[in-house]
Amino acid sequence: MDSNAATVDPGKIWLVDKPLRWTSFDVVKKLRYHFKLKKIGHAGTLDPLATGLLILCSGKKTKEIDTYQGMEKEYTGVFKVGQTTPSFDLETDVDSEKDYHHITLERIQGAVSELSGEILQIPPIYSAVKVGGKRAYKSARAGESIELKPKPVHVKKFELTDIKLPEVYFRIVCSKGTYIRSLARDFGQSLGVGAHLTALRRKRIGNFHVDDAKTLEELLVK
Repeated sequence: MDSNAATVDPGKIWLVDKPLRWTSFDVVKKLRYHFKLKKIGHAGTLDPLATGLLILCSGKKTKEIDTYQGMEKEYTGVFKVGQTTPSFDLETDVDSEKDYHHITLERIQGAVSELSGEILQIPPIYSAVKVGGKRAYKSARAGESIELKPKPVHVKKFELTDIKLPEVYFRIVCSKGTYIRSLARDFGQSLGVGAHLTALRRKRIGNFHVDDAKTLEELLVK
């Protein structure tokens, strides 16, 4: 037997319930160090202010990352209408406010309809999208002016689970590359009063569910 073949890492898949304020790369680094892994990566970024399912692959399983990244995603969360932020979420401070008390259920349902199905979406400037070889969020934080092009995405389901204005609770099933923060911005624009994302949880990637994931504390217990 080839002695090298015996040492090849067959790889493993981890389902992690990412904690609030951790970056996806923070989780990768933690597992790499704890399990002394040479090769590990995640299959789809979650923003620091989001929680929920993060798929990590190590060793030979890293070859499957693209497959998982391409799977549909399911999220639950909250939009707050009447206020906007530059990052479309709570990463940055509120930069505009408008009265929302005239907003009717019919207008909210109309905004949901506009943002369902095949749509064109402009990514947030506070994102990892590359513009001229540089991450957009780095340019945004440096105060540089950048322009991102709209991309086609598919919002398979956009359901309202509760409305307690100014908060709108939702469940969204969508394609790879969909930014829920951008949906918050577009939702607010459709209503004419602005909106931003105040909570987000990824529940599912393909057939992988957060209910089957483990917390970091559970994973790191020896």
